[in-house]
Amino acid sequence: MRKVTYALAAAAVVAGLAGCASGSSGDSGDSGATEAPSVAAGTVLTTADSDLGRIVVDKDGMAVYVFGKDTPGSGASACTGDCLAAWPPVHADGDTPKAEGVTGDLGTIQGNDGELQVTLDGRPLYLYAGDGSPGDVAGQGLNDLWWVLAPSGEEVTQMPTTSSMPGY
Repeated sequence: MRKVTYALAAAAVVAGLAGCASGSSGDSGDSGATEAPSVAAGTVLTTADSDLGRIVVDKDGMAVYVFGKDTPGSGASACTGDCLAAWPPVHADGDTPKAEGVTGDLGTIQGNDGELQVTLDGRPLYLYAGDGSPGDVAGQGLNDLWWVLAPSGEEVTQMPTTSSMPGY
């Protein structure tokens, strides 16, 4: 079962990277993709409806994830090396990131890529390279370590239907 999970995750990353390389934007036709939200200047996080309910997204409408190996409040990310290629950090322009509709506590840490990384309730935040469009949640539950967040900062542990996951 793990080999199937890894193969599906790899396929999702390749599909997501191919979508990024094409320079296309908008609805991929594979999922419940939506347009990016309209947010005030300087806002790094907001919320959006998804197949998993209302979740935290970045300013471009891409789902935001937490990593189960990170220790909340430690000031560090456990995602390094190849992990950073698949799970890029959500970056902040300054020490006090702004959010709309997110009720958890926002902060920053020095990310492993050398830039400021946004945290929610002390947990570093990431995007998933396999998500090609706003509304995609292909990283949800991968290896039982990656989870999208509710606006309160709590992990959403339900899984999307396979018909709404890109590449499946």
